[in-house]
Amino acid sequence: MAMVMFHLHQLALTKLRSITSRVGFMEYLSQLLTLSGIVLLACISPGPDFVAVTSNALNDRRSGMLVGLGIACAVVVWASLAILGFGLLIKELFWLYETIRLVGAAYLIYLGARMLMASFKAGNSEARVEGVPRVGALQAWRQGFMVGITNPKTATFFATLFVTVLPVGAPTWVYVSVVALVGLITAGWLGALAAFFSVGRVRSVYARVSRVVDAVMGAALVGLGIRLASSR
Repeated sequence: MAMVMFHLHQLALTKLRSITSRVGFMEYLSQLLTLSGIVLLACISPGPDFVAVTSNALNDRRSGMLVGLGIACAVVVWASLAILGFGLLIKELFWLYETIRLVGAAYLIYLGARMLMASFKAGNSEARVEGVPRVGALQAWRQGFMVGITNPKTATFFATLFVTVLPVGAPTWVYVSVVALVGLITAGWLGALAAFFSVGRVRSVYARVSRVVDAVMGAALVGLGIRLASSR
């Protein structure tokens, strides 16, 4: 009788663990879906990432894709650091936040100024588009990575988001999934942008007004850089 009771007790414990595990998984899954939706909305909102990817994709799809990949890699770095608590540390260390912010602002202004100067060069718009040299793969990826890694607001965004959405003491697989989802969503969205803006019809429209578009995008980058430099 004692052995039967023992086996029943073990069976009940196993069943209870299974139910608890399933409930925990569903809870974490719900939180991961919520987090994914917020990250997607953050990606969609226009900013330096959008301008950097589209301006490159209009000239060359590969460059646009690689810039997007570089940005996604930088976002993965910030998400990983936020999970480790570095994002909250940046919020507390004023000098570190300011340094990253000012470097990022200077880089955006530099990219924008280059586009503005290129847009004022003489020459037929269509000839300029067809004659644009392809940017090296590493150079394109590095440009995207620099745009992403020099934005301290990304770090504080993830730090705040993770503290709000993710429960304390979540299993390791949840944190790994979060970083993977952030990278996939960012790369997917920016890759889709690069693919769209490198379509032949879109590029043919751009070819006719490339100087105006380059000037607008250059001014947008300079404006975003000034905004980043003046924001607190």
